[in-house]
Amino acid sequence: MNILIADSGSTKCEWCLLYDGKKKKIETLGISPYFLEEAGIVGVLQRELVPGLKKLTVDEIYYYGTGVMHPENRKVVQKAIGKVFRGARVHVTHDLMGAALSLCGDTKGIACILGTGSNSCYFDGRKIAKNSPGLGFVLGDEGSGAYLGKKVIQYYLYNTFDEELRYKFDAKYAINSNEILENVYKKPLPNRYLASYAAFLGENRGHYMIENIIEDGLNDFFFQHLCKYRESWKFPIHFVGGVAYGFRDVIKELCHGYEFEQGKILQKPMDGLIKYHQN
Repeated sequence: MNILIADSGSTKCEWCLLYDGKKKKIETLGISPYFLEEAGIVGVLQRELVPGLKKLTVDEIYYYGTGVMHPENRKVVQKAIGKVFRGARVHVTHDLMGAALSLCGDTKGIACILGTGSNSCYFDGRKIAKNSPGLGFVLGDEGSGAYLGKKVIQYYLYNTFDEELRYKFDAKYAINSNEILENVYKKPLPNRYLASYAAFLGENRGHYMIENIIEDGLNDFFFQHLCKYRESWKFPIHFVGGVAYGFRDVIKELCHGYEFEQGKILQKPMDGLIKYHQN
């Protein structure tokens, strides 16, 4: 049986086809039902995924993605995938379950996503037993790329950056305030746009303003979410996502400060998901 696994965030989606003891990985645009309707999802799959599979058959699909906790959104994604892969059994669930299975396997722990967006849960070894509410990038997503990127833009537009950082920002992005505001308020996928500015933080580590943004943003995630789980002081806390992996030194310090047991910190959940489905 050929199994296709998908791990999708808002920015990009990683696919892996398990066939004949082999693995074939493909990356496409992220699939979020909050930003793409059914036709748009079908288009992404047909343009970016199907050609890469080179006519290999797909019997079963396990899709873990952002934005599908709501049943209606889940139906949209499931229907779109079913239209492209007719005859395949399609299982659609949220990216938080994917992260939990990848990070925890069949053991208890706290699973956290820190990528373009953020989320967390307590996984009891079989299911997600508790989930801190996710409010999206406008009201929440503490510690995410969008959250940190928004802080970078605020520091720039409020003229908080010192001369050194302002010069580096201008040299990297060559953009004015009107263009920034248009991208945030008028153009599609503003969360991805905001998250793109988180790279500026990684490139300028060591500057006190940069370190403050990173530490404050990640601490907001710890305080608003991890501290709400009693289990945070009982079981390991695992992290996955580009932000988590890129700033893992800060996460380590915060875990120590909150007296949490730090677990795994992975850049992507796919390897753990492959292992889970192979078993």
